[in-house]
Parts: sequence; structure tokens; C-alpha cells
Amino acid sequence: MTVSCRDVWKVYGPRPERIVGSPQADLPRSELLARTGCVAAVRGVSFDVAPGEVFVVMGLSGSGKSTLVRMLNRLHEPTAGTILIDGEDIGALDADRLRELRRRRVSMVFQHFGLLPHRRIVDNVAFGLEIQGVDRTERLRRAHEVLEVVGLEGWADAFPEELSGGMQQRVGLARALATDPEIMLFDEPFSALDPLIRRDMQDEVLRLQRELRKTMIFITHDLMEALKLGDRIAVMKDGRFVQVGTPEEVVIRPADAYVADFTRDVPRSHVLRARSVMQPPNGAHAFAGDVSPETLLVDLLPILARSEAPLRVVEDGRAIGVVDRAAVLAAMVEDAG
Repeated sequence: MTVSCRDVWKVYGPRPERIVGSPQADLPRSELLARTGCVAAVRGVSFDVAPGEVFVVMGLSGSGKSTLVRMLNRLHEPTAGTILIDGEDIGALDADRLRELRRRRVSMVFQHFGLLPHRRIVDNVAFGLEIQGVDRTERLRRAHEVLEVVGLEGWADAFPEELSGGMQQRVGLARALATDPEIMLFDEPFSALDPLIRRDMQDEVLRLQRELRKTMIFITHDLMEALKLGDRIAVMKDGRFVQVGTPEEVVIRPADAYVADFTRDVPRSHVLRARSVMQPPNGAHAFAGDVSPETLLVDLLPILARSEAPLRVVEDGRAIGVVDRAAVLAAMVEDAG
């Protein structure tokens, strides 16, 4: 696993270690604070993230999700537990090794862009490489490359104040990509953007993931954003993970009433995929088209509405199933019921 966390805690207050694993840790936050002067922001969280996976942690404000992601590069020091990156215990790193981790292996994209206003866009993007000691010619070459990747190749010589909020966030994304990190951490990066720009940035992350296959850990309070971006989703409440699963699992089989309440208004067509409703190849010769097994039902509906023929589900150049109108409608009827 690229990232592995075991029984990670973050407690703020006097002698925080006494709260770890104690019965007091389960008290309501206000009562724990009144009795001990401590706040348990993250309580006994364990999870693994595989190479190339997009792992989304979602929850309401105060659930502990931002504290958790900031412990993954020790911007916040864990009170207890173990965090491994490629098998290396980051809690054991000295100051030099920790700086190396942050400079070369793990990049972070924040909600607030943090651009340097007096520097050109290309120099903002190259800043991490400058910190690494990369010579100017090489870092500018790399900065121009990643600006092209995020669609800002014509803005290299502009200054941050000349760019819209969405464009500035693209600069933040380019800056994180410039150092070619193994892991990218996103701490609610799009929550300050208007809905249309936010959707564009989500699409941008998905496009980059298809092309670059980075390992991404993404924090959000928006369920639809989590469902759109995540290979897996962790739902967090009061410092703990309530459920971890694929978008389909979280929506179709919520672990408890809290998750069910979160997901009750999500149409199944927005989370169920062709893989979930396909049937084995049946010898049909006429198809309305080929689709990936990961295609959402909502994207299949317009095609099936125009044709009586089924769709062929293709993976790695091989037909693995078929999806017809009846199967999709059956899933929709179940949703309506």
C-alpha cells in the first residue's frame, strides 16, 4: 500500500495521550472538553490507500477530515498511531527526512491557493522545484509543461491577480504536480469556487488521474463531489470512520442511519455503473455502441433511449458483458421504489 494508517489519533489539549483509547474519548465533544480540557479530533482511524487510487474522506464540518489529511505529511503531529508511506513510518522521520518527504514525495493542494502575488504564474508553479534546488532553466521548463497539462499554457507570464478563482486553483494544482509527487493531498480545494467552476475542476482532477495515475487523498464535505471523484469513500463523523466503500456501496448499502441520511437523495443512476447491471455476453450481433464497465447508468440512458439494441461492455479490448434497456430500467424502478 502507498499509504497505510493504523489507529491514528489526534487529541488537542493538556496531556492528550491520556485520552487515547480511553472511555472518555467516546464522550460527546462538549462533555469531553468540559471534563478534561481536551478535544478528540481524530479517534482511532485506520485505512489503506493503494497506488493510483483516489480515496475521498467526506464529512461535515468538525468531523476531523482536514486534521486527518494534515497528519499524513505531519503538518499536524499525530497524538498516537502509525502512518506509513511506502512502508516508511513518517512519525520516525527526522526534520531533514520530513522536509524531503514534503518536497518530493507528497504534495498538497489547499482550499486557499496561497499563490505568491509578486511572482509570475510560471514562477509560482516552479516554486517547489526552486525549494528543491533545481536550476532555473530546468524548473521553468517543467513549470511550462505542467501549465500546459492544466490548460494554462498561455498564462505563464501573468500574475495571480489577473486570474479568476478557478484559474488560480489550476495554478495551485500545477504547483503540486510540478514536483512529480507520488501522493497528492487535497484539503477541500474547490469549496470556495462557484458551482460551475467547481465542476470544471472536478473534471480536471479526473482527467489528470486518467493520464497521470497519481495516488490522491481528497477531503470534501460535498457528497456529490465524493461520489464523482472517489474510487473509495470514507464517511467520517466525530473523528471516526463510519463507513469505507465504493460510491456504489456507500449509496446502496449504507452502514448506518447517519450514512443513509447523507445519501438518501442520491439517484442510483448517478452511482450505479454498467458493471453492476450488465449480463454475460449473449451472442447478440447488433449493438448501440461500446461502453466501459465504469460508465454510470445516467450516461447510458441517452444511448439506450435512441436504440433498441443493447450496449456492449468492453474492458481491455474484450467484451465482458451487455447492458440493455430492461436492465437499466429495472435499476431505475428499484431506485424509484
